[in-house]
Formats: sequence, C-alpha cells, structure tokens
Amino acid sequence: MFGVRDIGIDLGTASVLIYMKGKGIVLHEPSVVAVDQNTGRILAIGDEARRMLGRTPGNIVAIRPLRDGVISDYEITERMLRDFLKKISGRGFFFKPRIIICVPSGVTEVEKRAVLDAAYEAGARRTYLIKEPIAASIGAGVDISQPCGNMVVDIGGGTTDVAVISLGGDVVTDSIKVAGDKFDEAIVRYMRKKYNLLIGERTAETMKVNIGSAYPRKKSVSMKVTGRNLISGLPKTVMVTSEEMVEALEEPVQDIMETIHSVLERTPPELASDISENGIVMTGGGALLSGLDKRIEERCKIKVIVADDPVTCVVKGTGMALEDIDVYAGEAVFDYKRRG
Repeated sequence: MFGVRDIGIDLGTASVLIYMKGKGIVLHEPSVVAVDQNTGRILAIGDEARRMLGRTPGNIVAIRPLRDGVISDYEITERMLRDFLKKISGRGFFFKPRIIICVPSGVTEVEKRAVLDAAYEAGARRTYLIKEPIAASIGAGVDISQPCGNMVVDIGGGTTDVAVISLGGDVVTDSIKVAGDKFDEAIVRYMRKKYNLLIGERTAETMKVNIGSAYPRKKSVSMKVTGRNLISGLPKTVMVTSEEMVEALEEPVQDIMETIHSVLERTPPELASDISENGIVMTGGGALLSGLDKRIEERCKIKVIVADDPVTCVVKGTGMALEDIDVYAGEAVFDYKRRG
C-alpha cells in the first residue's frame, strides 16, 4: 500500500518533481544548487539557486548536479535530495520513506548505483528504480500491461528516451543525450553566430519557451533579446523571430527524429502496426516545443499525441507504479535493497 511515507521522484537534469499519494505533486523545483567555493557551504537550493544562475560573485557558483540525465556531482545531489525531502515533510520523516526514482533507459549500472546511494543517504528505507519512458507511459494514462505496442517519446532536460512498450516492459528502446539543454545550447550558438551576441542559458531558455519552434508557426512571434555584443563588448538588444528559432533548433530536432525513426525500424511488425494505429505519445518538457509534434508526424507518417501536462507525466507515473508495486515489479520496476 502506498502510504504518506512513500514517495515518487523524477530526478531530472532541469528540475526535480516529487509526488505523494493523496497529495499529488508536492514539489517542483529546478535542479540547481548554489555553493560557496571557499567554504563548500550550500547557500541555496532549487528556485532560489536558479535565480542566481549567471549572476553570482566569484566565490559563489550555481551548480546543476545532474547532467545528461545522470548524477555528475554525487555529494551535491544527495544534499539537494535531502533538502527537498525535508521541505515536503516539514521537520523530517518520522519513518524513513520508500522511494521510487526514475532513470533514463540507457543508464549504466554505475549510474544506477549513484542514484540508489544518493536516495539512501538522503533517508530512504527502500529504493525502487523505474525507467523514464515506462513511468512516462503510466503517467500519460497508457495501459502498458496489455499485449499491444505503444511508443512513448520522453523529452526531458538532459535526455530523450524513446521506447516501444508492450506487456509492461520495453521491447525496443533508445536514449540520447539531446533534449531541453541541447535546445538551449543550440540557441546560444545561433545567437553568437548570427548576431555576434553572447547570451546566458536563462535567456536561451526564455527564448525557447516564448518563441521556440520546430515547425513554422501560422502566425510568427518575436521577442527582444539582450546580450553582450562580442565585437564592442557592450550590451545590445535584437529582435528575434520564431522562424529564426526553427533554424536555430534544426540540429537537435533532427537528432531526436533520427532516434525515433531508428527505434521504429527495429520494432517488430505486429507492434509497429499497433503504433501506427495508436500513435506516438510525447511527454516531458521538450514536448511543449511548438511544432515538434508536427515535425515528427511529417517525418514518421504516424499521428503524434502530446500528453496532458507532459512535464508531470514521469513523476505521476512513478507514484502510480509504487502504488501498484506488485503489478509493475519485475519488468517495469526494479527493487534494490541496500548493500552492506
């Protein structure tokens, strides 16, 4: 039974979401930690630390402890997790919780172990792992237990996971380290190349959200963007349109479409027939990029459905999987007991 001491966590590159049964999503904060380099002291975590990105003095650095969907700074991740768990429980847990955490489908054993150890150090009694595309499917309302092929494309901050799921497990899967962060980097490169303008990652993210497009919009939108002119060294403002964003994001969008195409090519014919009928389900923050569903539809000739509230699908799926742990154990959810 899923009690108040049982928690589902989407430990993402861009943000951390925590789900509690009966309460729903109780936390949604950026995966950012501000650290004083001189003392090693953590100054801020989450929203407060994100506001510091690109604006800190020399001794303070805003760190994103997860990169490309996996832990890059173990100690900071563990402290961030502990802080978030404390935040949702008030004074801390009277009992240690059971925690289910999602991981990208291409994760290695070493990377899995880092996630598990971080969860135990943060106070977990027992930890389960679930692959992101499976959690995303459950959260999007797909019945994965049926002998029927379903394709899910989960575009997060660090990774894009593509999987064909049937009978509770993934039949064909692929994971690439091209997702929301790579969209931001592509925008930074484009602005540098076209306008000789240096912009920060927060500005790039704002552009992605407001005018980002993977397919020409019916009505063009534009926004003013301010950065540092690389020639004069002075601040400069330019007007950027959604058509330019289509050009800027072409490379990462192509990478994602190639991966989807590659998974479809390796899919058994019976399951491919099911996918052709049911369509491709898109989840994750990247699914919100304007026109991306149209581009994929055009390339694969299969209808694409963007899940309701795609950002929260994965964390809702982790919660639902832990609620029915006996149903999903084995193929979908992996149970790990602490070593030593």
